[in-house]
Parts: sequence; C-alpha cells; structure tokens
Amino acid sequence: MRPPLTLACFMATLLLACIAGKAAFSRCPVEGDAVTAGVRSLNRLKNRATPPDAQDIDSTVTLAALLAPGDDRDRWSERQAATVVGYVRDVKVGGVETVNCHAKTPEHRDTHIELVTHPEEGEQLPLIVEVTPRWRESAASQGGDWSTDSLRSSLLGRWVRITGWLLFDTEHEREAENTAPGRAGNWRATAWELHPVTRVEVVAPPTTGRRSDPSAPQRHVLDDLRQPQVAE
Repeated sequence: MRPPLTLACFMATLLLACIAGKAAFSRCPVEGDAVTAGVRSLNRLKNRATPPDAQDIDSTVTLAALLAPGDDRDRWSERQAATVVGYVRDVKVGGVETVNCHAKTPEHRDTHIELVTHPEEGEQLPLIVEVTPRWRESAASQGGDWSTDSLRSSLLGRWVRITGWLLFDTEHEREAENTAPGRAGNWRATAWELHPVTRVEVVAPPTTGRRSDPSAPQRHVLDDLRQPQVAE
C-alpha cells in the first residue's frame, strides 16, 4: 500500500533537507556566514587549514601560562601556535555558530575539549581547545576518527598533548574569568584557545608534581591520533 500523500511529502522534504544541509556545509566558506567584518576575520582564523611548523610554536605557552589570571587580551599572538599538556575534564559538541554556517548536525560543529592542569582541580576553570569540522573531515579521509563521540571515548579522563593555533575568541571574552573577572556564569578561564587543534596525542600521566609540562621526559606518547592535512 502506498504511504499517505502527506507522509510521502514529509519524507521527501526531510530527505531534501538532509541533502541541502550537507550541501550547505560543503559550501560554507572559511569566514562562515558571519555578517560583520570582525567576526568574518575571526572565523577565517578558526578555519585555518595549515598545520603549524616548528618555528610557529611559541615555547613559552603552557597550560598553566594560558590559565594564569589577569587581563590576557594581549598576552599571546594569534600568528603563533602552541603545544600544551593537560588533563581532559570534558569533551562535547560546540554550539551552533556562524563559523560553521549555523550547521546543526554534530559532525558539522566544533568539538570542545576542556583542559585543566590536574584531575583534582575541580574548581579550576578550563582552557577550551577546539577540533573543527574541516580537520575532522580530513582526518576521516585518512582513516582517522575525530568525531566528538570518538574523541570523548579516547580522551576523556586522560592526559593529552594538544597542538594548535592560538586564537583569542572575542565572542567569549565576556564569559572568561580573565577578561570578565568575577562575573557570574563564567565557564572558562580565558578567551584564548587552541583553535583549530591540529594534533592530538594521549600521553602518560605525570609521575612527579601536579602541573603539566609539555617537555617533561617522563611523558611518552601512548597514542598519536592522525594529524591530517586540510585543504582550503
């Protein structure tokens, strides 16, 4: 028996909506669908496609330095990248944002990884580092899985070494303790991020001390997730 016309129309509409959603994301430019010049410029930084070279890494940047209190708007440079080691408190899907053309499906949204300096730092506000859909798609093309679910399964409650481009996310500076001190509802320590994340390594927990150190010799790589190359 044929399905009722209304049901058939609904199914066809749903199929077309799904196809349109995928097509819309594939056409999403690096500046997203932002209107203002400032946000368009910010989105281009979030969607950088080139992994940093060794000379791009600012060796003075550590997780502790990024989380240090005080107005940090000019503390670092967005022209540089960093490698930090920390403990993963949470991994979750990011919001619906202009950078991804307001995509609503999880695979087309950023993944937020929350880093703290130690698992016992329960009250510490985290650093946010973000995996973008473009890097996720490139990882998939090389056999890697950088989906939010996979990253949560692999990273939650573990120590990691993260490499990525430094970014000051002005869209969140009023939700960060360093730039909006004492504000109720602050959910992050700083508006600085590693965004996009270009490399993820699971490392051994520290054997001494309580603070992260990316150069500590006792840290050996347990798992180096694929580092994809992203096309513009």
